[in-house]
Amino acid sequence: MSRIDELTDRIERLLLRHEELRRTNALLQQQLTVTTQERDSLRARLSAARSRIDALIDKLPQVAGSMLAEPDDDQPKA
Repeated sequence: MSRIDELTDRIERLLLRHEELRRTNALLQQQLTVTTQERDSLRARLSAARSRIDALIDKLPQVAGSMLAEPDDDQPKA
């Protein structure tokens, strides 16, 4: 095989590999976009859940909060 034929073969393989990498990159970009959107959605849901929990905590009577903070006199001490 002549030097030119070898170079031609290598260039053809390089072009094929380049096209494969472009397709792979496009798929990875697409996956990244979907994953980023999913992450953003989950962050928003987490924030909403935290807000709902904070609102529920704020509705709890203050007595319940103080009962949790102070030890019960009825319980034997260890």
